[in-house]
Amino acid sequence: MKTLFPSLKLIIALAAGLTAAVAPVRAAGPRVVEITANDQMKFSLATFEAKEGEELKVVLTNQGTLPKEAMGHNWVLLKAGVDLAAFATAAMTAKDTDYVPAAKKGDVIASIPVLGPKKSGEAIFKAPAAGSYTYICSFPGHYMIMKGTLTVK
Repeated sequence: MKTLFPSLKLIIALAAGLTAAVAPVRAAGPRVVEITANDQMKFSLATFEAKEGEELKVVLTNQGTLPKEAMGHNWVLLKAGVDLAAFATAAMTAKDTDYVPAAKKGDVIASIPVLGPKKSGEAIFKAPAAGSYTYICSFPGHYMIMKGTLTVK
């Protein structure tokens, strides 16, 4: 019996090690892209890349201190070929929908609502077909400066 007991301990230890080695692997979540905005009307990223069909989570943080009503920021990813000026003009009167006009919702791939100071929001989406896609802050007057490009390969 004395020789069996140490062997049993060894078997249990080995079994525990094997169980840990074959533990289930968690599915990877979306790739996180962090973007900040500030009171100087700038996005921290002017461009980023993705693979076609890749799941992305864009996290926007407004690092500014001015009130949301004066310097709120959102993030709107537009479909390829959208007339930026026409979208932004329509957005100026769409305060109730976070400056994403209902009539132009079909032009949007993903968006994050308007954020006040020190607030964060996110959008999860799959990268569209290969090409270049513009993202903007559609808060009135911001889109000319606050824009960037998502390049999908």
